Amino acid sequence: MWADVLIKVALAAAVLFAVLNLAGIQTWVERKQSAIMQDRIGANRAVFQLPWAWAAPINWALRKLGGLGILTALADVLKLLTKEDFIPARGDRFLHTLSPALSVFFAVMAFVAIPIGPPVELFGRVIPLQVSNINAGLLFILALASIGTYGVILAGMTSGNNLATIGGLRAASQMLAYEIALGVSLIGVIVCYETLDMGLLVERQGALLWGWLPRWGVLLQPLACLIFMTAALAQTRRVPFDLPEGEPEIIGYFTEYSGMKFGLFFLTDFVEVVLVAALTTTLFFGGWQVPYLLPDGFHLPWAQGVIPVSHLAYVGLGVLSFTVKVVAFIWFFMLIRWTLPRFRYDQLMHLGWKVLFPLSLVNIAVTGLIVVLRG
Repeated sequence: MWADVLIKVALAAAVLFAVLNLAGIQTWVERKQSAIMQDRIGANRAVFQLPWAWAAPINWALRKLGGLGILTALADVLKLLTKEDFIPARGDRFLHTLSPALSVFFAVMAFVAIPIGPPVELFGRVIPLQVSNINAGLLFILALASIGTYGVILAGMTSGNNLATIGGLRAASQMLAYEIALGVSLIGVIVCYETLDMGLLVERQGALLWGWLPRWGVLLQPLACLIFMTAALAQTRRVPFDLPEGEPEIIGYFTEYSGMKFGLFFLTDFVEVVLVAALTTTLFFGGWQVPYLLPDGFHLPWAQGVIPVSHLAYVGLGVLSFTVKVVAFIWFFMLIRWTLPRFRYDQLMHLGWKVLFPLSLVNIAVTGLIVVLRG
């Protein structure tokens, strides 16, 4: 029993380390990717040096990293840690402190149900690369993502600032407008794969359609994939869906936050982007599945026989496949963030209630009709 507990703790620590580092790297990616898209150089001034003579090679490496802008993320953390933690006099001290912790906690907790690779056999044990194998893992993730939004709403409502309150109210209405469409769009995926178990859902995407095409969710449910990605991006509250922040208008729900509390909201935004990328990969792009790769090797439709692969190579390729897909979607979401302008509030509500929600109902009807006709 203790061995199982230690394995779960180690796996949870590894997933937490990977998620937080991916979120931190996004602060650099966002600056450099936007600079490239806008024909700028980008961040390259955050550099520090060690005062000792023997550290010359280290200082050379630090100058190179600073020139690339990589040390800017470290400078951001140091700046936030040293800033004053201010709580407004009219604000609720307890809820003001609790709100950022709520947001980041539930965003990180959602990763426990996401499988990051195939089960690995070590020391006579079969270890699933999933922190917690929950039967209704998809519902668990959606529930946690919903609860996390309450941190944003509380931040606005308990700050004692009218502009922050408006930001919290915008977050609440945006959550209602897009969360319904997001949940309804996944019913077609559940019907196709007949499970709410995230691990089983990924395994069933490993089959082939017509003997050569991977049975990924994006092929069976293309409309659901589009609706899900749009609604999930709206849940992250980033451009073009950043109405709860709206810097030119109201500054947002974090108006009265400073120091590391603001840093937690900043971190939550990037963690949620990683979560959306991981969910899109898991639900619609095969998760850790590599096309034509089975535990014994590659089964290519156009070739005879099997190209053998060792068990550890099979597991490594699965984890690498999941990582590459997640990073690719993070890049794509950054591309959207620096390409599209912010919606007006009426456009935001129109898209959620009058476009995405009806389309998600149409998707359920079409999926059900196809399933009935196929018997």
